[in-house]
Amino acid sequence: MPSNLRIDPQRLWANLMETAAFGGTAKGGINRQTLTAEDGMVRAWFKREAETLGCRVTVDEVGNVFALRPGRSAGLDPIALGSHLDTQPTGGKFDGNLGVLGALEALRTLVAAGYETNAPFLVVSWTNEEGARFAPAMLGSGVYAGVYRRADADATTDSQGTRFGDALDAIGWRGELKAGAMPLSAYLELHIEQGPILELENKAIGVVTGAQGVRWYEATITGRESHAGTTPMLRRADAFIACAQLALEVQAIALAHKPTAVGTVGRVEVEPNSPNVVPGRVRMTVDLRHHEDAILEDMQKRLHAAIEEIALEDRVDIALKTLHAVAATKFHPDCIAAVRAGAETLGFSHRDIISGAGHDAVHLSKVTPTAMIFVPCKDGLSHNEAESATIEHCAAGAQVLLEAALALDAKLPTR
Repeated sequence: MPSNLRIDPQRLWANLMETAAFGGTAKGGINRQTLTAEDGMVRAWFKREAETLGCRVTVDEVGNVFALRPGRSAGLDPIALGSHLDTQPTGGKFDGNLGVLGALEALRTLVAAGYETNAPFLVVSWTNEEGARFAPAMLGSGVYAGVYRRADADATTDSQGTRFGDALDAIGWRGELKAGAMPLSAYLELHIEQGPILELENKAIGVVTGAQGVRWYEATITGRESHAGTTPMLRRADAFIACAQLALEVQAIALAHKPTAVGTVGRVEVEPNSPNVVPGRVRMTVDLRHHEDAILEDMQKRLHAAIEEIALEDRVDIALKTLHAVAATKFHPDCIAAVRAGAETLGFSHRDIISGAGHDAVHLSKVTPTAMIFVPCKDGLSHNEAESATIEHCAAGAQVLLEAALALDAKLPTR
């Protein structure tokens, strides 16, 4: 890479802080859930910034936003860089945002230098990566990659019953481009690690070789509502007690495959949620993850066995629905090598790492060569308003992103 192609750390940081105002919270985080008014605002910001760089901005049928800068060789598919701009309800400034804004900064660097790439370069912001409002997560990239159908995405509802399709139309960000119609030569995604390993080992760059498999479930537990004062303990069908026991079983299932497996109960809704009524119905989510599919399958079998036992013991009915299932992912060797070489060329300390979280790159890996770049975040904390990363690490990640993209670009055949 020519030595003058260096991203501007201060400019990248300023963009991270500026966009944090869209949905900014009193605690310094961001509540910018997908397809809200705040999401529409940051999308408009991204479009304006990309167009000032001479990019052509298009939007597909599920709201994925693409900013394209032409290359010098006609007929080559773009090299895409990106992530997402939606957040958790109590999200931070860096999860997803760094990947989009780091890619935008890489593009600014190319434009400022007048550097013309071989292939077109594409910066992408994917819709609904988080899954906080509409499950499953990574929905926009999933439709792009053919994992989900547009009709199924449109029909997905949030906790208030609002359809994804209606929310997308309401903020005015449904485009005409068919999802997946724009093929790619490669895809690279920059992200904070969302875990503690890089910080603990004092590494600046994580070379992401793959991602854990993920399975999300919703368990609906149906017992019997009754008076809290007059119903003897042995006559109860308490849906919440069954929920609590199942939550402990989820923990035990993960610990059976320690230290690499994880299991989480992230959402619990109790009905009727009254202080003097034995709960008659509970909805709860279960999240199981591991980087080997065989172990993830064993975790699922243990979950089903636990459900049968608890339902019998507590005299309740437990219905389990799969919300989201993604197999363990291995990224492309050429893209991994480009990231690793970029870190080495730039003199950044690095290590190979597997992502514990799901990312849009997981779906993209099904349709194009893909890899990811991680940078440390303080205490490994993410999905939290206190999420933090340094300007130096953000800049290092964006610089490796640019270096790796240019290395991949140089290997493409000219036409």
